[in-house]
Amino acid sequence: MAGQRLSVTRRTVLRGTAAAGAVAAGAATGALRSPRATADPGPSVAVLGGGVAGLTAAHELAERGFDVTVYERRALGGKARSIAVPGTGRDGRPELWGEHGFRFFPGFYRHLPDTMRRIPFAGNANGVWDNLVAAPEARFARRDTDDVIMPLGKAGKVWASPDDFRETVSSAISTTMKMPQADALYFANRLLVFNTSCDARRYQHWDNISWKDYVGAAGRSTEFRMLLSRTLTTLLVAAKDELASTRTIGNMGEQFLGNPFEIANDGPLDRLLDGPTNEAWINPWVDRLRELGVKFVSAEVRGLDVNERRISGARIVDGSGAARTIEADHFVTAVPVEVARTLWSPEILALRPELAGTSQLMVDWMSGIQFFMKKPTDIARGHVAYVDSPWSLTSIAQNQFWSRTPMTGLGDGTVQDCLSVDISDWNTPGILYGKTAKECTHDEIAREVWAQLKAHLNDRQDLLRDEDLHSWFLDTGITWDASARRNANADPLLINTAGSWTLRPDTHAASLENLYLAGDYVRTNVDLATMEGASESARAAVNKLLEVTGSNAPRCKLFTLYRATELEPFRQIDATRYAAGQPNLFDA
Repeated sequence: MAGQRLSVTRRTVLRGTAAAGAVAAGAATGALRSPRATADPGPSVAVLGGGVAGLTAAHELAERGFDVTVYERRALGGKARSIAVPGTGRDGRPELWGEHGFRFFPGFYRHLPDTMRRIPFAGNANGVWDNLVAAPEARFARRDTDDVIMPLGKAGKVWASPDDFRETVSSAISTTMKMPQADALYFANRLLVFNTSCDARRYQHWDNISWKDYVGAAGRSTEFRMLLSRTLTTLLVAAKDELASTRTIGNMGEQFLGNPFEIANDGPLDRLLDGPTNEAWINPWVDRLRELGVKFVSAEVRGLDVNERRISGARIVDGSGAARTIEADHFVTAVPVEVARTLWSPEILALRPELAGTSQLMVDWMSGIQFFMKKPTDIARGHVAYVDSPWSLTSIAQNQFWSRTPMTGLGDGTVQDCLSVDISDWNTPGILYGKTAKECTHDEIAREVWAQLKAHLNDRQDLLRDEDLHSWFLDTGITWDASARRNANADPLLINTAGSWTLRPDTHAASLENLYLAGDYVRTNVDLATMEGASESARAAVNKLLEVTGSNAPRCKLFTLYRATELEPFRQIDATRYAAGQPNLFDA
């Protein structure tokens, strides 16, 4: 049964729009005031979902005077949050921190850092942004062969021509990854082809080809296939090389390898937080939103009601289990795609038929497990990719970066480090039990991951020892069904696939005037299942809402990905060649 309904009139909308405009008019040099300074709240907005997309939308709206309520079914922060490990605290120390997966803030992220600078944090001039620290290297661990340690930082030489680009990039790859020069040169040329491709070729052609096929991995060396095709996608962008579109992975190659001086970047190539995610980022963020007047309700959205061309209400089940319908002037859906597409009723699809494409978007599993260590690990000063691991493992040793909350101050006081591991492949049999991760009990998952880590790290020296392992913690989204002998996952991840751009919706359509979509499945410039994509989509949704309401509040900042200006003449040439049905100038 529906509960009490909130009364909304056109007068309310108009009055609130004027209030939002007053906030903008009173803001000095573009700064935004708290809505508490206004006499009349702006239009009401229900934000459905409290992950990065939902919190970003709430932040931007609240700063512009809107009356915002966030409805979140589990925990604020979504996949980005920390997860307290129950019962691990001792003698007044906080509990150990687990997580869905380790955090990663590449320097080309612009939207998320912009928000972080506006979240106050005691002692930090730039808010929680000052809690970001650089990782100086990455390790590519190989089984039964030498590992590669790659320093991260600005390159010593910028290229001046296409030939120079090929030579510079291939030389760097060949040297750091110990790869045959022919393979490195071939890969550098494939990057050059993409970087000089026009937008039409990128969206209409390269988006329909997988990265693995684009780089011709099948015909190259083992090092090429493992490092530049499989591991590059897994480590840097949480994607799968045989599925991900060339347009998406090529965009990332343009940021990581095509921008040697990190031009227009927000910071160093690879960054992490200096403490647990909730302490260093999420909790201060929620506190700031409360100060701005945002309200939070524990609830799960079950459906959307339509009246003519507007969403008239959202059906929710609150934390007490009571079902009711909530109303608002505007609705922002900020839930993951696997949840969002369950909300598209026939009435909604009749107004926005393109949303039917979201049912074809792919989700898969990528979840984390933390190994708490009695001694500090000495593996790498940054992320590690376990190149030959069947479960596509990557990790980070956290205590070396946690200056704010050292591991020794958590749990029972004996934990000195945390090796946080992401499991990216849940469908390939492991080396210990011969089963996929989906088929393993939680204890078997822990043992299997530990065995794969040791197989990569202990083939030259004992970097991981059984006696140093204190305990482990698996993401709580993974649950074991004993009767089915199989795991379930409450938090699957959107997987970029070739040709999926046409299936992804825009954030708003006039045919359904008060519904706005935010989430990493929405079309964005960054185009990845990332916190950055969630942030960008939320900002785009808010800008559309401001447009619909006629607000004159400042629009949210939107950033574009880097493209080398030196190659722009070649992109213009490519536009002519593509229109004429010819290949890219450098595509041999």
